[in-house]
Amino acid sequence: MKKVPYRNQFSKVFVFSLVAILLFSVSLVAQDVVAESGDAAATSGDATAGKALFNQNCAACHALNRKMTGPALANVESRLAEEEGLDREWLYAWIKNSPGMIKAGDAYAVKIYNEYNQAAMTAFPTLTNEDIDNILAYTAAPPPAPAAPAAGEVSAVGAGQSSGGISNELILGALAVVFALLVVMLILVNNTLRRIAEANGISIEKERAEKRIPIWKAFAQNQFLVLVTVIFLLLGSAYFAYGWMMQIGVDQGYAPIQPIHYSHKIHAGDNKIDCKYCHSSARVSKHSGIPSLNVCMNCHKSIYEYKGNPEGPSQEDLANGYTNEFYTNEIKKLYKAVGWDEQNQKYTGESQPVEWVRIHNLPDFAYFNHSQHVSVAGVQCQTCHGPVEEMEIMYQYSPLTMGWCINCHRETNVKVEGNEYYEKIHAELSKKYGVENLTAAQMGGLECGKCHY
Repeated sequence: MKKVPYRNQFSKVFVFSLVAILLFSVSLVAQDVVAESGDAAATSGDATAGKALFNQNCAACHALNRKMTGPALANVESRLAEEEGLDREWLYAWIKNSPGMIKAGDAYAVKIYNEYNQAAMTAFPTLTNEDIDNILAYTAAPPPAPAAPAAGEVSAVGAGQSSGGISNELILGALAVVFALLVVMLILVNNTLRRIAEANGISIEKERAEKRIPIWKAFAQNQFLVLVTVIFLLLGSAYFAYGWMMQIGVDQGYAPIQPIHYSHKIHAGDNKIDCKYCHSSARVSKHSGIPSLNVCMNCHKSIYEYKGNPEGPSQEDLANGYTNEFYTNEIKKLYKAVGWDEQNQKYTGESQPVEWVRIHNLPDFAYFNHSQHVSVAGVQCQTCHGPVEEMEIMYQYSPLTMGWCINCHRETNVKVEGNEYYEKIHAELSKKYGVENLTAAQMGGLECGKCHY
């Protein structure tokens, strides 16, 4: 009987200890879970934010799945861990101060530096570890699947059009049936009226056509009408002959197909590239010049495919075949012409000339200087060449005739602000003509020797 209290006390202590152990283990597990989740949160990163950071800081030299100025970066963290035994801390140090690691003699840093022609990677000390985590999350993210809804939208549009076509056909069929019924009713009414007339003894006689002079004979016998007609024919022929001859040598609207499709709409319109970046000689030379393919490669060493604008291709572009794949193939033509090896990122030396087709061409006896108009007069390119930034295929916008040039000289005021060359001339001519602003014509722009000498 005396053992029972001890047993009950032992049971209470055992139960209390068991509960304490369970509570302690639960707390430990909870702490481990929190720590693991914290570590995962610290190492996972935001792929969406990483994409923006990648495009802003890395895309000029790196792509995900191909070599460019630097190596491909898809799954770069896992590849470095498996192949080189490098962890994320190494990546933090490399991205923030790559020149320092090369100078310190880090084995892999020196290896990658020599492998890519000793092209030093830009240091990014302003990027935080969180920013780098986001970039690494983007490089580790699987590539997006093809946009299937676009095809569904296209098919839906096609279905809508086909359904619209069926409804139109039904409407046209119904109208045809109604028209046939009206014709049948008119025939029946006509036959009924004829029978009623015959029953009442009314005879229907056809009028005999009187013998008349043919109209061509009556016209030939009227000498006045013949004379007036001949005069109008001669004047009309002279007018059309003059108009046709005035178009000789005028190539307005001329839009030849070029060996490499170059879209001014994408370059000057979407990407806002200044005209004089490619046609740099327009500032200092008579000719605007055809840009060297090296100018194209300044950008297209890195831009190896066309990904389209954010709004996507228009229906007109798709109808004309201007897809992302089409533009990418044109970039491949550029690579072939300059002899660029995409895989090894270097020139092969095997180049091919591009036979561009000239669009704007003045007669040999007409002198025109681009620098005089662009640099001195400040004339915008669109004044003569039209809305180039909207042209998918470049064409001759203006007629470029003598009359067109003269009208421009008569209507355009000369910009003399900040131009010492014109100050004295402007002062004297302003007194002569009694005006504040002088046109190019008043400055001698209509003299024959200005363009013909």
